Amino acid sequence: MKLASIDDGSRDGQLVVINRDGTRFLPADGVRSLQQALDRWAEAEPVLRGLARRLDADESASGEVSQARWLAPLPRAYEWIDGSAYLNHMILVRRARGAEPPATLETDPLVYQGGSGALLGPRSPFPLPDPEWGLDFEGEVAVVLGDVPRGTSPAGAGACIRLLMLANDWSYRNLIPAELAKGFGFFNSKPATAFSPFALTPDELGERWQAGRLSGQLVCSLNGERVGQLDTGAGMHFSFHDLIAHIAQTRDFCAGTILGSGTVSNQGDAAGVACLAELRSRELLAHGEARTPFLRVGDRVRIELFDQQGRSIFGAIEQEVTAA
Repeated sequence: MKLASIDDGSRDGQLVVINRDGTRFLPADGVRSLQQALDRWAEAEPVLRGLARRLDADESASGEVSQARWLAPLPRAYEWIDGSAYLNHMILVRRARGAEPPATLETDPLVYQGGSGALLGPRSPFPLPDPEWGLDFEGEVAVVLGDVPRGTSPAGAGACIRLLMLANDWSYRNLIPAELAKGFGFFNSKPATAFSPFALTPDELGERWQAGRLSGQLVCSLNGERVGQLDTGAGMHFSFHDLIAHIAQTRDFCAGTILGSGTVSNQGDAAGVACLAELRSRELLAHGEARTPFLRVGDRVRIELFDQQGRSIFGAIEQEVTAA
């Protein structure tokens, strides 16, 4: 089942069901928003699946996806937590600046908590106040959670996952070092995150979703030029099940929490990159200097995930950097 939120002028948008081809939609009668559906998932899920079946059988009364104005599936969330499950990204970026990875790299996931009160839609322009802040995109996979009790184990974490989607975790790279030096984590260096138009239930992904990892080709493009085509299943050291168990060690999480994978990263140069920081790190290691600039006004970023048949699974995040 594919779900999305249409911009209807309200903060949370109108929840809609998308057909399997990603071309038509039906409003979710009786369920105003995705958050409302998540709050009473046991009741809402059968209703939404019934609408999905109706839409796939008869599209005559549905709307066209191409004509819709999409918000993030959850335009505001109770929490947005991002991990760093792809260790190659962390190792490469730290190596480029002469820093060692933490001793617990392979056993203890890194996570940070970002802003969740205002999340960006897949076509939202991104206003850049100052190019010297070093704007970067980050292509990620994310899950939307139901209620997660404290102490949830990796074995029980799968039952907490309601939906999957893509994220563009925007970063101001040049603001990060000073913030981390304070010993208190990210804040100003992490502006609002954008998400794909469609969020899918795990069963919709079939064999691509295995043991808390999603397999697919994540294609990242800058100004129409492909900079990365990465396998999201390869190199994901910590699964989403591991990440859920980690964040739930000391507290509960409520339905409507979003958890990200961190920047998708594959070993070697062939797959390319899902962020400019990694590209610049590769350049620094190879040439002694970073040659690719961070983003400027007018740059366009596109992030999309494809299956083996070349079909777009979540729809595309496609954003332009604009003057603030």
